[in-house]
This record gives sequence, C-alpha cells and structure tokens, in this order.
Amino acid sequence: MSTTAEPGLRERKKAATRQALHDAALRLAIEHGADRVTVEAIADEAGVSRRTFSNYFGSKEEALMYGDFQRIHSLIEKVRARPADETPWQALTAAAAEFYRTLGDLDPQMIAQGRLVRSHPTLVAAQAQTFAALERELAAEVTARSGQADPMAIRARLTSAVFLASLRVAWHVWLEAPPGTNLWSIVQASLAEAGSGFA
Repeated sequence: MSTTAEPGLRERKKAATRQALHDAALRLAIEHGADRVTVEAIADEAGVSRRTFSNYFGSKEEALMYGDFQRIHSLIEKVRARPADETPWQALTAAAAEFYRTLGDLDPQMIAQGRLVRSHPTLVAAQAQTFAALERELAAEVTARSGQADPMAIRARLTSAVFLASLRVAWHVWLEAPPGTNLWSIVQASLAEAGSGFA
C-alpha cells in the first residue's frame, strides 16, 4: 500500500492539534481571564497531555496568539501572490485590502480575543512578538520586489515593521470605535498615514 499521503495526513493532524490548543486557550481565557489560565488547564481542555502542549507552544501566551499568527501568515501569502510590478507598499496595501475583504464580518470570538489582548500586558507583549516573528518573512517579500539598494535590508525591515504596526494600531482603534464602524476603513486610513514615506 502506498504511503504517499501519510505526510499530508500527519501534517493535518498536527495542524488540528495546534488549532485545538489555540481554541482551548482562547475559550478558557475569555471565560476565566488570561491570568487564571494555566498550560495544564489548556491541555486538559484540548484533551492532550502537558507534554503535547509543549511540542506545539512555548507558553500559554503563544497559544493564545496563534490566531494572529495564522492571519498575518495568510496576509504574507497574499503579498507574495501580488503582481511583480507593484512597488512594495502597493503590494502590501493591495494584499491588506484583499485580506480584509476576505475576512468579512468578524466572528465574536475574534473580537473577544482582541479585547482580551488589550486588557493584559503580557498578551500585548506576546502579540508584538508574534508580529515581530513574521517581520523577517514579510521583509523578504519587500526586498524581492524593491528596486532600491538595501544591502542590510534596513528599508525592507522598516517597511514591514511599519506596515504590521499600522494593522495593529488600526485593530485597536477599531475595538474602541462605535459599533458598526467599518474595520477596513480604519485600516485603510492607518496604512495611508503610515505609507507616505514608502510609496
């Protein structure tokens, strides 16, 4: 019998376990507060061992931020797929527009996670680390389509950092905005304000 499909199945199982741990962490944090949630409780909620948790995440904060990691990684894939003749900032903003259009109406859990992060300094720090972890990957995409000399990738890293910070600021502004406020309109304004030096 062929084993060709086995790696795919194994990866799907790993992804499912990682997602289950993230969902469990978020569910418990929303219900009890992030400070009261333990790694053991998350593992129990997801039906896995403490050791299994450690195979996927280094901390409960990392498990909670996995949703953000997935969303930003998806956004990077959209940047990667943009036409090669677009400037870095054009590609970034066009990818963001596509991403938020695809995102559509935000589910209550995602909104609850956003508010949860804002109320816990450790989660704010974890979110910043999550964004920073993806900054290099995004900077590589910026470098690939930049026509300017940037031997130390300073401009690429700065462009990526400003872009990700703009998304994070827009998200927090939106959480404070009156109900019914369009998220993309705030993101668009944030990117326009930040991107004047990267056009």
